[in-house]
Amino acid sequence: MLYGAMNFPVRSILQELETISRLGFDYLELTMDPPKAHHTTIHQQRDHILQKLQEFQMRLVCHLPTFVSTADLTDTLRETSVREILDSLEVAASLDPLKIVLHPSHISGLGVFVVDKAKKLALDSLSRIVEKAEKLGLQLCIENMFPRSNSLVQPQDFIEIFEKFPTLKFTLDTGHAHIGSTGDRRNLEFLAKLSDRIAHVHASDNFGKEDNHLPIGAGTIDFQKIVKGLSAIGYDSTVTFEIFSKDRDYLRISREKFAAMAASI
Repeated sequence: MLYGAMNFPVRSILQELETISRLGFDYLELTMDPPKAHHTTIHQQRDHILQKLQEFQMRLVCHLPTFVSTADLTDTLRETSVREILDSLEVAASLDPLKIVLHPSHISGLGVFVVDKAKKLALDSLSRIVEKAEKLGLQLCIENMFPRSNSLVQPQDFIEIFEKFPTLKFTLDTGHAHIGSTGDRRNLEFLAKLSDRIAHVHASDNFGKEDNHLPIGAGTIDFQKIVKGLSAIGYDSTVTFEIFSKDRDYLRISREKFAAMAASI
């Protein structure tokens, strides 16, 4: 497998690259969010980023903007959000990423009272994003969400989407799947039901209530079962550790724990 870690977008991308390289990761998952990693900033720093990647012998996975609203009921807000995603895809393509992660639409505000309408808007936005990714030759991986997002929480929520978009792949977010789930039921269901679509993994721990982004082993997720499930479907690709701690050593420790589990199977 290839193991990666995310940048913290309030810090310099180049500094984050150096830090994550020093921790021994194979790639950076570049979160394309302001203030320090908006697509305009990345475009300005493109040559320096590519130079550092070559120097550190690392690759990139790009994570499209998180804090946008592609299912918003207000047309102008939704269009601006989609535009941010499309522009980010253009910049990401110039960095030759391994794959692209899409954090899908939340359904919030008054959208919770007209869920069918909001879901249709989200699907329309997704259609434009998938089309753009295909034109750019990028592998797009949409991730599962947590219950309060009101969208794409259960494995069955993805059936229509994957039927409609044959090239779209799946990012299994272990933390999201654990929230509100009984034990590790939802994580294991995703592995069983979407095994042919899984092309990326986000690994972090929590206690089943909030998306805490804890180190592996600090919460209640049974990663032994998840790693065993990944092995059973022949998964041998990218795993990003979404561990948001001031002490970055927890990234390294989490990778080592995960890798040891994989090696023991």
